[in-house]
Amino acid sequence: MTPLVSIIMGSTSDLPVMEKAAKFFDEMEIPFEMNAFSAHRTPQEVEAFAKQAEARGLKVIIAGAGMAAALPGVVAASTNLPVIGVPIKGMLDGLDAMLSIIQMPPGIPVATVGVNGALNAAILAAQMIALSDKDLAAKLATYKENLKSKIVKANEDLAAVKYNFKVN
Repeated sequence: MTPLVSIIMGSTSDLPVMEKAAKFFDEMEIPFEMNAFSAHRTPQEVEAFAKQAEARGLKVIIAGAGMAAALPGVVAASTNLPVIGVPIKGMLDGLDAMLSIIQMPPGIPVATVGVNGALNAAILAAQMIALSDKDLAAKLATYKENLKSKIVKANEDLAAVKYNFKVN
């Protein structure tokens, strides 16, 4: 299988957050790869990865990073592929990472999801790929329909909870 998405992270300590994206790709049957790269400790490797990504068949890159959070921007500077940044909660509850990722200069966009939002990054990546893949688009429609049914079920469960002054 050729990966369509690359999930990269600053270190394996980010795996508990980034694995949510991996689990979603497994569920959607989207081939992906996962690697650790550091914009500060392995800058040459990061640049080589980004420059070769499109030729290797990748369609989207998801880059998780905390604190200075340079990884998504450094990757975006060296590829024409869409890059989705995932700010990882660390110092300042992830605000520092989020601000680093969203403040990219003109011409170097990085789509950014919420702090620790690897699942949303994976969904966004899948939506991008689904623009040219009708089967994947159908899977995403089913996934989103199932989200609605969870809320319907939650309301049914809440209706069964009794309080003296609850009126519904």
